[in-house]
Amino acid sequence: MSENLIKASEGRPWAEWQQSAHLARASWITPEQLLPAGRRLVLLAPHPDDEILMAGGLLSGLHGREQDVLLISVTDGEGSHPESATWTEHRLRRQRPLESRHALQQLDLDLNRLDWRRLHLKDGALSRDEAFLVNHLNQLLKPDDVLMTTWRGDGHCDHEALGRAAAQAALARQVQLVEVPVWAWHWAQPDDPRLPWQRAHRIELDETRVARKRQALAAYHSQLEPDQGRAPVLPADLLDCMLQPFELVFL
Repeated sequence: MSENLIKASEGRPWAEWQQSAHLARASWITPEQLLPAGRRLVLLAPHPDDEILMAGGLLSGLHGREQDVLLISVTDGEGSHPESATWTEHRLRRQRPLESRHALQQLDLDLNRLDWRRLHLKDGALSRDEAFLVNHLNQLLKPDDVLMTTWRGDGHCDHEALGRAAAQAALARQVQLVEVPVWAWHWAQPDDPRLPWQRAHRIELDETRVARKRQALAAYHSQLEPDQGRAPVLPADLLDCMLQPFELVFL
């Protein structure tokens, strides 16, 4: 799928998604059903902010279980503002990981106990690194891990590359794969047949989890503020969809 689809789309407000019959049929699961005590979550984030967009609500309930989380930040997100004089690649490489640190703290996670690794791969070019990523994951994954990353059809080249690499590693290592749509909320129609609705589930989030996720997302100033007349990287409609009392996943 082309990123041109993302750029060309005007976005879908939550009011339209509320009319989705497919979404209404997606079964509900609790965070504890997805990640029972003792199982490790391996969360693979293509860019700083994706870990919160994908799983901020799930993560917000893991205070005291930080040892059950391995967070892998694959890029530093330096490509989010091409040709910007304000947000240069050099500045973004420093800023965006700092935003993620602050965001994770808003989820009440103890970062001293969290296994958080950064790979520093090039933003926008992860398709070149798929073989490396598969090999890296094959070495890291353990039986009973839950491997979560962006969906293979999400419309962003890095999201899709990670989804493909994770799917290959999950199959090889026989671990559960959880794919999360992010940009699909922006470009897809509410009952879009391109989404794998037969695999769709909603992780139930209570008000506290949603509030913490909202506070965490607010840490990403570089992605939320207009830049020299350009709209913010993260559209308001997308954020609204991702701050509902659930996180949509494909199992």
